[in-house]
Amino acid sequence: MGGPDTLEDVPAFLYNLFSDRDIIKLGPALLQKPLARLISRRRAAKSKAIYSKIGGGSPLLKITTDQAQELQKRLSATHDCEVDVAMRYWQPRADEALQKLCNRDIDILVALPLYPHYTKATSGSSLKDLRSVHKQLVPDIPLVEIPSWPTQEKYLQALAAKIRQGARKFGDESFQLVYSAHSLPVTFIQEGDPYVEELKKTIQGLEGITGIQGQLCYQSRSGPVEWLSPSTSETIEALGSEGCKNILMVPVSFVSDHVETLYEINMLFRDKAADLGMRLYSTESLNSDPLFIDGLRDLVVATLEQQ
Repeated sequence: MGGPDTLEDVPAFLYNLFSDRDIIKLGPALLQKPLARLISRRRAAKSKAIYSKIGGGSPLLKITTDQAQELQKRLSATHDCEVDVAMRYWQPRADEALQKLCNRDIDILVALPLYPHYTKATSGSSLKDLRSVHKQLVPDIPLVEIPSWPTQEKYLQALAAKIRQGARKFGDESFQLVYSAHSLPVTFIQEGDPYVEELKKTIQGLEGITGIQGQLCYQSRSGPVEWLSPSTSETIEALGSEGCKNILMVPVSFVSDHVETLYEINMLFRDKAADLGMRLYSTESLNSDPLFIDGLRDLVVATLEQQ
């Protein structure tokens, strides 16, 4: 999705986000952008306060650029390739990324969303935007897409390693494993979105590797519609009432540190658990984990070999 680089970028980032009807429909299409501007202005102060707690902006661009550079190193060992970054709601946008290709001798484009699980609100919107820009700027270069990768072997292995590492923080004490994913309106799933099923595939794969059973919940809901449940806050409260003392939280739908991991999980949810007499630790995000980057390389190579 991208994120604001500075606090001054927050209103414009929020406007870009709420302008996208694939992520939220704000009344009739004609009113989408006016309402997006109104909402972004109203939410800017609260969002700025949150981003100020994690360093005054989102670290997503730096982390994603590092991921791209590491991926290019691995791909370049066997393929003549370049890896660029495109964000959905902040710079560099898809048009900026593809504009670089206009004067290059490129044979094929591979779109690799950094969302393991497909939903039209994330991968769907990003790929739709990319296709539109591709058609305008470089229509003669073939574009192939990797829609999702919930069971990619090295992705699962990297996550499992983070779970084992996190479990050691509790020593010999028992803990509850909780998978926290970004929430979605229930209507998305009712309309056939595969997001929840793909999350379950990832969790099933992880449980097969680690032997640890966990439970799934959802964070980052906003607005008056019905969202996926249970929420992460509700799950923490329920575990507290059951006498749980330790929670290991896995940000399962995120592959990079950003506001949902740095603020919501490691501050907001950690403090909520502490207030209920529990310790809550989060597994480390994948970021540029070598095994994870190897998995991304395997995805790209497999896609190229199919062409």
